[in-house]
Amino acid sequence: MNTKTLAFIGGGNMASALINGLIEDGIPPQNILVAEPDEKRREQLATRFGIRAVDDNNEAATQADILILAVKPQVLKDVATTLAPALIQKKPLCLSIAAGIRHTSLQRWLGEDIPVVRVMPNTPAMLKAGASGLYAPNSVNETQRSEAEHIVRATGIAVWLDNENQMDALTAVSGSGPAYFFLFMEAMENSARKLGLPEKTAHLLVLQTALGAARMAMESTNDLEELRNSVTSPGGTTEKALATFQEHELDQLVEKAMTAARDRSIALSESLGTD
Repeated sequence: MNTKTLAFIGGGNMASALINGLIEDGIPPQNILVAEPDEKRREQLATRFGIRAVDDNNEAATQADILILAVKPQVLKDVATTLAPALIQKKPLCLSIAAGIRHTSLQRWLGEDIPVVRVMPNTPAMLKAGASGLYAPNSVNETQRSEAEHIVRATGIAVWLDNENQMDALTAVSGSGPAYFFLFMEAMENSARKLGLPEKTAHLLVLQTALGAARMAMESTNDLEELRNSVTSPGGTTEKALATFQEHELDQLVEKAMTAARDRSIALSESLGTD
């Protein structure tokens, strides 16, 4: 990996997160190239990371051993089809982090001989706390899969999916998931203020409690039910609160919400991947 040229098409937040993680993992900055149309953004990336930044997608693509497509899904088709001729000679491994674009569409736009890995990251990747899913067909070999995983792990954990349809479920879990927790924390904070806590105190307590719970779950050998039971004393305050959630069918509400997110992901994939 340290001898290969990694070229990013698009220099937005997710590209920045990957670049930051890769450099911290030991990838030389001079081996990273970004094509970004915004001049101010190019200067920021070059100054912050010491990488090369250009305004021409084809210039970056022709130098790439590994190409990361980090543009918005709505423009990916135009970007990919324009890049296709530049990829013919080197046939770089291509990673797409554009949400919703199916592998068959990516393959058709980039060229049938190009190894393509589809990646679904999430926004905590910007803090190296991301949870990303990867999918590739059998035509992508083990070396290429290892390289793709190495890149994605620079921002957090990475899991491989056996079936591309699982990407829609992953989108509903980790892709959209941060917003669910933000909503729940927002509701807790609002309730805490109504119960009499000062605004700053309520905010700090909610965030630290969420962080502590997540760390306990990550670091414990117990499953979530066991962890929940460990802080739920019979007849206590926690039991009363949990009973209220159950009375209003929290489980069913969460399932409905995540199913709606999954279905929307499917619909967007179908619309974005059309010719």
